[in-house]
Amino acid sequence: MPARDIYHNNVKNALIKDGWTITHDPLRLSFGGKDMYVDLGAERFIGAERNDQQIAVEIKSFIGDSAIDDLEKAIGQYILYNTILEEKEPNRILYLAVSEYVIQEIFEEPLGKLLLKNKLLKIIGFNPEVEEIVKWII
Repeated sequence: MPARDIYHNNVKNALIKDGWTITHDPLRLSFGGKDMYVDLGAERFIGAERNDQQIAVEIKSFIGDSAIDDLEKAIGQYILYNTILEEKEPNRILYLAVSEYVIQEIFEEPLGKLLLKNKLLKIIGFNPEVEEIVKWII
């Protein structure tokens, strides 16, 4: 099992506050004899006429020496997990969870805006102090 991100419990609590039920901690993905682990799997019942929403959440703290290096690793992991989820669990949507500080410092800057414009990532922004979701970027 991989090590948990420093914000793991903050994001888990924020999702629960937002009405999500944590179904997997972590969510195991297997493909071609290889096992990988997305930090969280969650679902939320959205009404009698529609099914549950299912998401997978990969949490990244961006506390390394280089924000670009952290971004490159996060994107690579996101693409890998998303590709497998599309094959194995096509109804589950993958999100990258980052603090609101990371949203401001990376995703509201030109490079981050380009990634979001090209719909490369889906983002959950959270406030780690109050453990709340502050932004969904889809």
